[in-house]
Amino acid sequence: MKYTQVSLAALALLVALPLAAQDKQPPKMTAEQQAMMAAWEKAAAPGEPHKQLAAMAGQWNVKQTMWMDPKGEPMVQTGSATNTIALGGRHLRQDYRGEWMGQPFEGTGYTGYDNVTGKYYSTWVDSGSTGLFVARGDYDAATKTYTFKGEMADAAAGGKLVPIRDVLRVVDNDHHVFEMYETRDGKEARVMQLDYTRSSK
Repeated sequence: MKYTQVSLAALALLVALPLAAQDKQPPKMTAEQQAMMAAWEKAAAPGEPHKQLAAMAGQWNVKQTMWMDPKGEPMVQTGSATNTIALGGRHLRQDYRGEWMGQPFEGTGYTGYDNVTGKYYSTWVDSGSTGLFVARGDYDAATKTYTFKGEMADAAAGGKLVPIRDVLRVVDNDHHVFEMYETRDGKEARVMQLDYTRSSK
């Protein structure tokens, strides 16, 4: 079915619903429309991957370690994060507060699992950029590790895309570790590590 056909079918359903409500009768759908509805309901239903991510909801204290030079000494600061379950258990939202180069820093990200593609995803926006970072990946149950891959536009290099690999390892219910790696000139290096400890507050 082409996109225009899908749109027309969806529009027909929207028009039919108010009319059907007046007659207290459900709208009559074709077999094709019923199959479409079933596919979308399956795509929208939270499952085990979403419950697994929900275990990271809560308040967190964060140790932030960053390397400007992989061979140099890192900058170590502290921050805090609030993880909440969004949109009926479908997405994990993080609101982060900390510092960067002596200035206040804040960011918001979402992590979730796409039932349609069978992939996990991660998005991020923050006060240090006007861009949106998107990465997709998988989960390794043996090591309790999520691995995401994406690309970041480097402002210092005229927008050149830099390959990024993010690794999120769940230590236990009260601890997890996030690592970010960049690949430049064919060499991958860790540039950031965030150690999360659940807050007792």
